[in-house]
Amino acid sequence: MRRTRTAIALSLAAALTLAACGGGGDDEPAEGGGAEETSAAGGDGGGEGVTIGIKFDQPGLGLQEGAEYTGFDVDVARYVADKLGYSEDQIEFVESISSQRETLLENGSVDMIFATYSITDARKERVAFAGPYFVAGQDLLVAADDEEITGPEALSGKVLCSVEGSTSAERIRDEYAEDVELYPAQTYSECVELLSAGTVDAVTTDDIILAGFAAQDQYEGQFKVVGNTFSEENYGVGLPKENDVCEDVNAAITEMIEDGTWEELLAEHTPEGFTPDASLNPPEVDGCA
Repeated sequence: MRRTRTAIALSLAAALTLAACGGGGDDEPAEGGGAEETSAAGGDGGGEGVTIGIKFDQPGLGLQEGAEYTGFDVDVARYVADKLGYSEDQIEFVESISSQRETLLENGSVDMIFATYSITDARKERVAFAGPYFVAGQDLLVAADDEEITGPEALSGKVLCSVEGSTSAERIRDEYAEDVELYPAQTYSECVELLSAGTVDAVTTDDIILAGFAAQDQYEGQFKVVGNTFSEENYGVGLPKENDVCEDVNAAITEMIEDGTWEELLAEHTPEGFTPDASLNPPEVDGCA
């Protein structure tokens, strides 16, 4: 579904107005539909829908298996969409790889993004954020028998994989190991395949992402998460720069935490043994600037 930024801004404004009146949805042109099909989309499956960007290849967070979408990010997105007035069948999930997230929001391809999207000042120059809804920490995934790599400082002379558009690898090179060799990939699943093949020595991203990959059946016993986090990554909901739904999204996240759903979803979608930083989680949402 392709839309202009102007159309997105108008549709998001409509969503806020309708929500204030008791839970309407987003007045956007439906794919292949005309203006006559537009309705309030009050959460009963009728009217317009919402397009949400997620990851398709992150076990436990955002994973596509056929026509099914599972993971913590996915279910957080469903919860928020429900609070904004959208039913399950009004949600269209589209893939949002790291290097394309800002562009997808800017060109109107998506209305919101829930895709392990760290809130940073640089990204705020192009898009807006609600949240955070989770705080992760950057870590390393290495071979299970690797006793040499115990933290980012040990990556000097090693080959490190991360995805294009992520800040993870650059942080290691700039702050910990300036002579690390960076191996960019399009997706984290590609990085993990390279690690399994011995092409790279380590994969870096957030601990919750790495834990999901390490727990996959096809990689049983191959990898371990080093367990020495060295950053604070606030996962936010990506929104167009000009929007009127940020406060509503924050209210939904706060309600999700307070009613116990957040804890239930996290336990459901993370592997046994993974424990998020209790000093940072569950997080308090930031204000919408």
